[in-house]
Amino acid sequence: MKLYDYAAAPNPRRVRIFLAEKNIQIETVQIDLAKLEQKSEAFLKLSPLGEVPLLQLDDGTCISQVHAICRYIEEVYPENPLLGRTPLEKALVESSNHQLNMNGIVAVADGFRNANPAFADRALPGPNAYAQIPALAERGLARVDHLFRDLDAHFANSEFVIGDYFSVADITAFTTIGFARWIKKTIPEDCVNLQRWYDQVNARPSAKA
Repeated sequence: MKLYDYAAAPNPRRVRIFLAEKNIQIETVQIDLAKLEQKSEAFLKLSPLGEVPLLQLDDGTCISQVHAICRYIEEVYPENPLLGRTPLEKALVESSNHQLNMNGIVAVADGFRNANPAFADRALPGPNAYAQIPALAERGLARVDHLFRDLDAHFANSEFVIGDYFSVADITAFTTIGFARWIKKTIPEDCVNLQRWYDQVNARPSAKA
């Protein structure tokens, strides 16, 4: 397998942490988004959307999107499951991970891509041009503030997103907090429960992936 990556971006980082938690090492190829290498003819043949991460299998099949890549890895390498261990846990993980992706990763992306001049006419990832909408940037900032408060309340009574079980949902939440620094958002000082959880996850070896 081969992972097309961009070290600075949050979504490829989610996959790297997932792989690290499973102690899986695969070849990586850096696609420099800042230099628009994702729009090169060679990469677009692999990924028509021009997005990373992208997982290429040994037979040449390519899998895009974080959730699909993690699902494939989980099925092939089931040891140390990160998508849930029981039917109920799998449902809870999927539900929480979806909410964290929408209210975290997407919210930060709205705040960043709709305000940064470098993303004029690239407010959404992918091959099509979309104009920036300043109001979406403002809403994204507010959504991140709400997410931090919601997570702080949650972690007052839970070690991880799903009880005492570390899952892909924790990876998404952890990566969101790192990504939020791109819009100058950090954990508020009074969010002590969120900070406790963050420090705990940040101490895991996979956090350095």
